[in-house]
Amino acid sequence: MTESYVIIGDGIAGSSAAETLREEAPDSDITVVTDEGEALYNRILIKEFAKGKLPEAPVSIHEEDWYAERDIDLSLNTHVTDVDPDAHEVHTHDSGTIEYDKLLIASGGTPTKLPVKNADGEGIHHFWTFQDARAINEHASEADTGVVIGAGLLGIDLAAICGAQDVDAHYLMRGECWWRYALSPEGAEIIHDGMRDVGVTPVFGSGADEFVLDEDGHVEATIDTNGERYESDFVGIAIGLDFNIEYMQDTDLELDDGVVVDEYMQTNLDDIYAAGDLTRFYDTILGEHAQNGSWGSAKEQGQIAATNMAADDEAEAFRWVSSYSITHFDFPFLSFGHPTLGDDAVEKKYSDTEWRRITFKDGKVIGGVLIGDLAPQTTFKTLMREEREVSGQKELLLEETVDIDKLDAPPQGQ
Repeated sequence: MTESYVIIGDGIAGSSAAETLREEAPDSDITVVTDEGEALYNRILIKEFAKGKLPEAPVSIHEEDWYAERDIDLSLNTHVTDVDPDAHEVHTHDSGTIEYDKLLIASGGTPTKLPVKNADGEGIHHFWTFQDARAINEHASEADTGVVIGAGLLGIDLAAICGAQDVDAHYLMRGECWWRYALSPEGAEIIHDGMRDVGVTPVFGSGADEFVLDEDGHVEATIDTNGERYESDFVGIAIGLDFNIEYMQDTDLELDDGVVVDEYMQTNLDDIYAAGDLTRFYDTILGEHAQNGSWGSAKEQGQIAATNMAADDEAEAFRWVSSYSITHFDFPFLSFGHPTLGDDAVEKKYSDTEWRRITFKDGKVIGGVLIGDLAPQTTFKTLMREEREVSGQKELLLEETVDIDKLDAPPQGQ
């Protein structure tokens, strides 16, 4: 009997799962459902497009023909209304009912709206989809002044877009520095200087209290939480994601700030898996559940989920050291693993554009941030994967050139 697989979402997690399923189960029926109007594109490159540095063509990854050639049924512009786990059915707004033997939830998220006055005004942007990038590119290229809100990895993309588009922008941050959960003020100041160099002014201990609109409903200024007014005919907001799982609200799906899955990407519901940034997955390296929204992590999760969906028994566990890089400035930036977690950390500044911070849990490396010199990343990722005990040797990890042979050997069997 032919197995039927349904994937909700055509991001990198869903698309890689579809590709893997076709390889693992060549005779199966595979359906990919997405509410977007275009097939898979590169979410990493859309920021370069929004900066005006890249045309549209390189951003697209798959045309619709890619799915047809692999006998994968792609349903664009299709909204899933609900899922019936008992009947193994997916219900959509206009395509009726799709039956499945195994289901993958990979529908990602929608940017969180800022709950302040006039936050829905024209010229106020959230940055997640290719359509968002198109609107941001068009508007930023015409704007003179701007404000960015959200001191994280997407927020700094918006700040860099303002810099590249010659928008005189202020970057409002609640804390004392950018990405305060992963960087100390000393390391973050390198990033702040990079912002200033491209014409973006960081503002600390701040945030948006309301937006001022003109008579046409277009934003013209931002009032911050301290009562300061910043002229801004362009506003970019990146304060997090609301996961797209409304269609599961009448089910017993386990949620904990995301869809909870085990190391095999299996949810608590029979025959339902999840992958991508909406998952709260069991990290076999960390030894607890965690989240990670990086492109590489989502792709690997989709492949692992598909492998296990096609197998008689879950056989392959998700084990991955993620990384995220930023190339907006004259110096490189890379985070890896879980830089915001841990019970201890060491850091060091090497020059005006070089800094390193490594985080630990139970004496083992679990993440970090590298600014300027990215060469040690391979060593640190190796230490993570091997779960090496380095509690008595942490200072060695701050040497400019990290020699893994100086560290104690890993336990036998690792």
